[in-house]
Amino acid sequence: MNFRRGSQREEPEMNLVPLIDVLLVTIIFLVVTTTYSKFSELQINLPTAEANQPADRPEEINIAITAQGTYVVNRSPVAGDPATLSAELKRAAGSNADPMIIINADAKADFQNVVNAMEAARLAGFGRITFTTQQNR
Repeated sequence: MNFRRGSQREEPEMNLVPLIDVLLVTIIFLVVTTTYSKFSELQINLPTAEANQPADRPEEINIAITAQGTYVVNRSPVAGDPATLSAELKRAAGSNADPMIIINADAKADFQNVVNAMEAARLAGFGRITFTTQQNR
């Protein structure tokens, strides 16, 4: 006997709220318990390359940076702030519109000093920057 003759059956529906709650708790657990390696603990081995010296060198300006943070542009000492260094680069370039800027930095020089030299070259409007290194022996 079918006493519910006119009524239709309800379709079963799946409730997703408990599933979402379980997933969120799992994600929170993973985020809290995960250990992250620190950037300072990374060991970076830079590649080495050998290149021949170019036969003809374009007009170039040499910037030397010592371990103590002293700047020397084409063998004349300069103050370390980017504005003064930029003015000295423009003076050393003379009529050359875009000379090659060669940065010779000591291995123990602060990275900020190298960035200051690059910033000075940008302020002077020079875009060709290169670095010198020594070959492994």
